[in-house]
Amino acid sequence: MFETLTERLNQVFSQLQRRGKLSERDVDAAMREVRLALLEADVHYKVVKDFVARVRERAVGHEVSRALNPAQQVIKIVHEELIATLGEPAPLDLSGPKPRSIMLVGLQGSGKTTTAAKLARFLRKQGERVLLVAADPYRPAAVQQLQTLGEQLDIPVFYEEGVAPPDLAVRARKKAAAGGFGVMILDTAGRSQLDDALMDEIRAIADRIHPAEVLLVVDAMIGQEAISVAKGFKEAVPLTGLIFTKMDGDARGGAAISVRSVTGVPIKFLGTGEQVEALEAYDPGRLASRILGMGDVIGLIERAEEALDEEEAARQAERMLSGEFTLEDFAQQLRQLRKLGPLGQLLEMLPGQLGQAARQVSPQEAEKQLKITEAILNSMTPEERRNPKILNASRRRRIARGSGTTVQDVNQLMKQYRQMRRMFKTLKKTGFRGLGLPGL
Repeated sequence: MFETLTERLNQVFSQLQRRGKLSERDVDAAMREVRLALLEADVHYKVVKDFVARVRERAVGHEVSRALNPAQQVIKIVHEELIATLGEPAPLDLSGPKPRSIMLVGLQGSGKTTTAAKLARFLRKQGERVLLVAADPYRPAAVQQLQTLGEQLDIPVFYEEGVAPPDLAVRARKKAAAGGFGVMILDTAGRSQLDDALMDEIRAIADRIHPAEVLLVVDAMIGQEAISVAKGFKEAVPLTGLIFTKMDGDARGGAAISVRSVTGVPIKFLGTGEQVEALEAYDPGRLASRILGMGDVIGLIERAEEALDEEEAARQAERMLSGEFTLEDFAQQLRQLRKLGPLGQLLEMLPGQLGQAARQVSPQEAEKQLKITEAILNSMTPEERRNPKILNASRRRRIARGSGTTVQDVNQLMKQYRQMRRMFKTLKKTGFRGLGLPGL
């Protein structure tokens, strides 16, 4: 997400930081690079023009000239103006009498059905009782897909065969009211393009049930076309927000930056993967920090709190510091890491110098190395993981064959394991000072 833009902006900021006092010429040169970076990231040209003008006006004024660290002040201005461009947070409005309806609309292939399930899971974690409604009778297997997702999440799905979607929506609302549901989410039909039939149907559904939220689901991979799609739907129904899907597959991300400014429709959620938990509430401040390479520590903590077993994490930490850390513990840590999501997403959420170092690592290469490590550990017997000292040359050859790796790969893993054990022993004896970290 935003990898290309983050890299380009960091290059600009690095050049600024190598200078002391910044002249107007320095600022203009930096703004030209920022402008090119945003345009290459597929940000709408008008948004780029306005953004650069606002930043330049502040950067050549007293804010920067009087700053002790002018380059840092420019970065701060870019961060603040980026947040302003991304818009204010726009949480769901679920006020009013129950059941409150959320209607998902969008083109075919945008990910509405999966997003409906993700949103249901998100709201259930907020304490809501949710009913999913399969209101797309046209796409083959759409109903079955939603029912399968509902079963996985233990969330009920309402559907009646042969009933037109507007009538189905009314019946679903009665069902939700009778069943004590607080929210119902409608997965409506899409088309391959905007057309009158699609708009007439979603308009009819909205007129019948008066939804609290009408959310447009947009594939981030379509770039600036997302703006046209949003404008088209906005003309047909009163859109209250957008959900961008497949953000993890879009290295540019310009549409997400542009759409609020151009259409006036707020972004409410970002889909960051295929898993049902891969849905983030939209937070402009945190997103701006990630775009500028500042990381997202809060997001990382939230993922850890949701995915990790607190008792298991505490037990692992105790074993590390006690010197009992084994390859079995190492394997368990990797399983825990996998629960946090794709490795590339975790790397981009790291802050400061740690994040800068992580971005020098190819996510693909890191993922490849992680898979090699998992394969080696899985090829060991439980006894070998618990007692690595018994790993002689014969066992290492067998492990390499069984994992599809080489003996050198196995030896490298064992070297890393020994280094980790030494680090934990040092940490137990001396605390962080013993690790020789700067400033400690």
